Amino acid sequence: MTNERISALDLQYVRVEIIVRDSGVVPNLSTDTVRMAFPLRDAAPVSGDWKAATWEVDATTSPSRYYARCLVGPSGTVALAAGFVYDKWAEITHTPELVKIKARGTLEVF
Repeated sequence: MTNERISALDLQYVRVEIIVRDSGVVPNLSTDTVRMAFPLRDAAPVSGDWKAATWEVDATTSPSRYYARCLVGPSGTVALAAGFVYDKWAEITHTPELVKIKARGTLEVF
C-alpha cells in the first residue's frame, strides 16, 4: 500500500496486504489472529496501540491475497485524530510465530 488520506469523520476499513510464504507456499492466514496499530509516523507501537482486526481474503487471485483490516473512525475499532500522519502496522499470530509488520506508506487523517 501507498500513502492514504482519510477524513477524521470517515468510518472505513484501513487495509494492509500481508505477503507470507512458508517453504515457498502461501499459507492460509484466515484462521490466524490479526491485530493492527496506528502509531504516529516513525514511532514504534506500544502494547496499548494494538487493536482487533479481521482478515479480508481475495480468492480471485492465485495464490489468494490476504489483507489485515481495521475499522477506523468514529464508533470504529480505533478513532484517529485529525491533523496527524500515522504508520500502519499489523501483528499476526501464526503459531509458533508472532510477527509484527510495518506496512509501506502512511495514513494521513484530515
